[in-house]
Amino acid sequence: MDVSGTISAILNHKSDEVFSIAPDAMVFEAIEMMDNKNVGALLVMQHGRLMGIISERDYTRKVFLRGKRSRETKVAEIMSANPTVTHPREPVEKCLRLMTDKHIRHLPVLDGDKVVGVISIGDLVKWVISCQSAAIAHLESYIHGGYTG
Repeated sequence: MDVSGTISAILNHKSDEVFSIAPDAMVFEAIEMMDNKNVGALLVMQHGRLMGIISERDYTRKVFLRGKRSRETKVAEIMSANPTVTHPREPVEKCLRLMTDKHIRHLPVLDGDKVVGVISIGDLVKWVISCQSAAIAHLESYIHGGYTG
């Protein structure tokens, strides 16, 4: 499958807003923010540095199933520290493979040490569909005599 483009191309089609929370915030606040922002994960940031990522999956497995209380548990206790990251020049296909192999749904995008975005598996799927739709349109145009050389 030919999936052309880089992560920066995907970021250019998204809002540049990145949702984050502090490691000392309570898990309840994180879940509430995810609900309000309609996202499945938040970056955990402290003093502008990426510390980790917290997802709905972290909440389900590390709080709910273990009988902890989200209003009494800090984000730092359940976040995934040292998350896998990518950079804007990374090929889309490589990120797809990475996310599939590691079973992750959200990938922080860093340019040096600076967070410039977050890519979800849904973003990548939308990109692939868009690439395939463009290829199909090009082939249909060619078949119907629209090829200009």
